[in-house]
Amino acid sequence: GTAALIWNEIIREKVTNFFMNQSKEQRILNFVLQNAVRGDPYSVVDTIDKYCSQKEWAMNVGDEKGKILDKTVEEVNPSVALELGTYCGYSAVRISRLLKAGARLLTVEFNPEFAAVAKQMIEFAGVQDKVKLLEGPSEEIIPQLKKKYEVDTLDFVFLDHWKDRYTPDTKLLQECNLLRKGTILLADNVIFPGAPDFLNYVRKSPHFQCTNYPSHLEYMQVEDAMEKAVFLG
Repeated sequence: GTAALIWNEIIREKVTNFFMNQSKEQRILNFVLQNAVRGDPYSVVDTIDKYCSQKEWAMNVGDEKGKILDKTVEEVNPSVALELGTYCGYSAVRISRLLKAGARLLTVEFNPEFAAVAKQMIEFAGVQDKVKLLEGPSEEIIPQLKKKYEVDTLDFVFLDHWKDRYTPDTKLLQECNLLRKGTILLADNVIFPGAPDFLNYVRKSPHFQCTNYPSHLEYMQVEDAMEKAVFLG
């Protein structure tokens, strides 16, 4: 089953890490540095997808759900976007390649090793002028967005970090007045590994209007979905 598939991937990754003395995230970055076109975010996205579908599974949003992400970003056409959970920088590059001139993406990553890889990925893709990587826990960074990072309100929020942070961070965004009428939240992995409390919260809240996009877990035939929640004010 699914659990066995993912467990096998984890074991394989640990063994590979041990023998190669580097992390999977570094291997993804190295593959991009060697095979993608510098300064071309489309090439970087395609190269990561290629590596993760052929060589090693990784928790990027992936191409199937990536198309849902693209469509949502194009629909919102945000001036200020927030991503929670940068990981290797895949979705930051994917989002930023669609941003209009002068727009910016703030992306938050808690893990310093992932942040170091993402920083290089973002620079290699040539989108560092549009993307600001903020390192640290989301619950500390969100309350600083207005004063420290001059955010008035957010047009788009992509949630792709710890699933148990989806609900508290959504509430924090509301408390800090970072959402405006029409702000769109898009949450990944709401079925697998799953974010049932988040779905329960946004679907029952009178402040959100929700749409579910059934899909599959990145690079696998495992059921997953993304949830879009429009803030109604």
